[in-house]
Amino acid sequence: MQEYIDRSVTLTDTPPPVPQSALHTEGIITAANLKKIYSGITVLNIPSIQIHNGESFGLVGNNGAGKTTFFRLILDLIEASSGEVKVDGEKVARRDTWKSKVGSFLDESFLIDFLTPEEYFAFTARVYHKSEGDMNAFLESMKDFFNGEILGSGKLIRDLSKGNQKKTGIAAALISDPQILILDEPFTALDPTSQIRLKRMLNELKTTRHMTMLISSHDLNHVTEVCDRIVVLEKGMVVKDIRTSENTLKELESYFAV
Repeated sequence: MQEYIDRSVTLTDTPPPVPQSALHTEGIITAANLKKIYSGITVLNIPSIQIHNGESFGLVGNNGAGKTTFFRLILDLIEASSGEVKVDGEKVARRDTWKSKVGSFLDESFLIDFLTPEEYFAFTARVYHKSEGDMNAFLESMKDFFNGEILGSGKLIRDLSKGNQKKTGIAAALISDPQILILDEPFTALDPTSQIRLKRMLNELKTTRHMTMLISSHDLNHVTEVCDRIVVLEKGMVVKDIRTSENTLKELESYFAV
């Protein structure tokens, strides 16, 4: 495996990009010459990156590294300053047909918080043309993850704990049985039992449905347990792109131990 960055570079330096030869040549998600600039400051600069069908892709980096910005560009929630993102060969900007292939949950703004979880799930199911039988089967499959805390309480989503709001959002992202799942910091606010159950569920989705997953996390343990490939962002640039192995956690811990 090619070495991607000299660790003598400090956080005050502009990190060098990963050499283009280290990147994959095709993928279900591709980005080319992708930049996002705010007030003259470049917060994301990815010349080229590809994520393969069925790949579990982890994104790590310190606060402000550009992780959420990258996900928002993929989802066409913000406009790129330059470059483009494609999902399954289709440009995402100002187009809708790719959206049926993608399930996502980035934060609580994705929720309709004046609904109960049941009402929100039913609404989401209708959007994706799922039958009542499909919905009931899905909710049954989520019972272990919900742990008796989501359904039947009569609470509005806004009255749930942060952890249970996150469970609700993650579940809603899966209702459509998407080809691609994008989750931003999914383990944050979850209790230890729910974190373990989420990891188990994500690994099962990867194995049984060959689902492409993009997951960002500040928890290096979680991301190495779930993801086959991990990309490190620093100051908006890809500085590491590695296949997960038994040494990956130590490598990441060494990188961030500044």
